[in-house]
Amino acid sequence: MFYFKFKKMKRLFLFVPAILLVLFLLNSFVLKEKAAGDKTTTGTKSVSATIILRSADGGQTWQDISKGLPENLQRTGVWYHGLFANDRGLYVRAGNGVYHSEPNSTTSFWTKEIFPGKQRDIAPGKNGIFAYDFRGQFLKKINGTSDWSPMYTDFQEQAVRIDKTVDWMYKNYKAREVRSVFETAGGTVLISSNNGLFRSTNKGKTWEQVQVGDGAMRLAESNGVLLSTSNEGILRSTDDGQNWDRVVSEGGAGIAVEPINGGFAAIVHNTITQTNTIHISLDSGKTWNTIGEELQPSWYRSFITKISGQSSLNVFSIKQAGKYLICGRADGIYRSADMGKTWKLLLPSVKNMGFNLSVSGNVIYAIPNKGC
Repeated sequence: MFYFKFKKMKRLFLFVPAILLVLFLLNSFVLKEKAAGDKTTTGTKSVSATIILRSADGGQTWQDISKGLPENLQRTGVWYHGLFANDRGLYVRAGNGVYHSEPNSTTSFWTKEIFPGKQRDIAPGKNGIFAYDFRGQFLKKINGTSDWSPMYTDFQEQAVRIDKTVDWMYKNYKAREVRSVFETAGGTVLISSNNGLFRSTNKGKTWEQVQVGDGAMRLAESNGVLLSTSNEGILRSTDDGQNWDRVVSEGGAGIAVEPINGGFAAIVHNTITQTNTIHISLDSGKTWNTIGEELQPSWYRSFITKISGQSSLNVFSIKQAGKYLICGRADGIYRSADMGKTWKLLLPSVKNMGFNLSVSGNVIYAIPNKGC
């Protein structure tokens, strides 16, 4: 009896030091990772004061074009819905103005136009710019003009009548919370609320709810096909947003959708691996392939990230600039020249905060995230 007890105690004495050794090594690794991160941050302090970076050569070199923007953006950063890029360049909503940078600018990067309202969200329209807020107060400016006109003034009245959900927004404002606005090439307007998607085909005179239960839907269009993020993946519509079918799902929410040559790119959250995965379609969203496996954090890296409290290295944005796919991850910006088979780190971020990416033709804009 004593022999068996002694044998168990002997095994315990051997097992406990082994656990302590593993914990010591993991702790040492975490401290080295943190030190390396601090060293990287120290070596790129100037980036922390940068508001916007610009690259016209596929991300090979970057130019700081922050001069001319309000200095307080160095601290706060640009609001996610406060900027967009299209074929006319980059637009930024800040302070009392809307700032515009043309994609072929070489010296003076910004022109400012005084904005008459308090709406801080902006979005591209078919022939102009939308400005809006969460209460659904919309303004629009037509390209080539300087006047901002009220739009969709009957939206909230109709939206509340259609969607009778009693939530925080309804209790406080008797309204539906507006998350985004999107105008298709055909002129159909889609407004994403906190509980679904509203659609108008007659310039906002009448509205219908075409999707229920999804909030903050992000939309993209290519060759008459629409894609949208949803709470359960990616949705597709071939009839101008009237009906939607789920085409990509890995159990979690859709993160991003973007048009690329021949189709779309999308990012969704996989609830099993707890990672974000990239998918591309080259037939207008009919069939999909998974890419970017090398951008996925390893199991070991995920474990270290979890126990150390470091930022996750999930991908959260993807764009196409010329022949390249450009991907944003917490640790920086990556580029692929072979449609996602291999990736190269172009620009590391500060403290793993990542960048908000926008593209105008072959020009890439990178806006450093500032955190909370």
